[in-house]
Amino acid sequence: MLAFSPLHDAVGAAGAALSWLTALLEPVAGGTATAASIVVLTVAVRLLIAPLTVAQARGERRRAALAPRVTELRRRYADDPARFQSELFALYRSAGANPVAGCLPLLVQAPVLLVLYRLFSTADGGTGLLDERLAGVALGHHLADGLSVPVVALFGVLLSVLLALAWWTSRRMRRAASATGTVAGTPIEGPGAATLGRVLPLLPYVTVLVALVLPLAAVIYLVTTTAWSALEQVVLRRPLVTPGDAASHRR
Repeated sequence: MLAFSPLHDAVGAAGAALSWLTALLEPVAGGTATAASIVVLTVAVRLLIAPLTVAQARGERRRAALAPRVTELRRRYADDPARFQSELFALYRSAGANPVAGCLPLLVQAPVLLVLYRLFSTADGGTGLLDERLAGVALGHHLADGLSVPVVALFGVLLSVLLALAWWTSRRMRRAASATGTVAGTPIEGPGAATLGRVLPLLPYVTVLVALVLPLAAVIYLVTTTAWSALEQVVLRRPLVTPGDAASHRR
């Protein structure tokens, strides 16, 4: 039990925060106050990690700008993978483009999703949140717990939103890859990179699969954070204008 005490403490803190938010929002949101508090908590988390997301977007742009030089390094050291990796990391380091930084926003959010899963799957929080409902469905309800008309309707709407967001994100990634020759700032030339370029646009659909095994409260978090990510893509990841594009526009 000692090994899991940090998780237990985090679940308790999250439960207290959600209970406080629920009481605060109840005069306005009524019976949906707990679900609304999850949305507010999600937005707060995304605002806290916004600097990491901005750094991620900047890193992607830097790596995309370096794509021609990466392609040249790959051709030059095609027979020496170790030398290629060494030169690649040196290039990224000199340009201040850290490929690991792109994973930080997801890594930071993973514990939040775990805490919500625990909070609405067990009584660890000790706050009675498991009894809260949205549209007649308990926030701790999993699809595996049984299907009813309210469950099918509510989960159907949320999963449809996730599917639409996944389709939009995947389509945007494919179009960006076609325009710049990179995915998330990484060149897609070469055997391994080409496979990566095909796989990465499919990753947004993983959120839909994950939602199938989460309690309703965690699905609400997942929908909110995915929608927030889509908004960030529009704001932070506008298409890069290449010199050729700029010249064509001037003509």
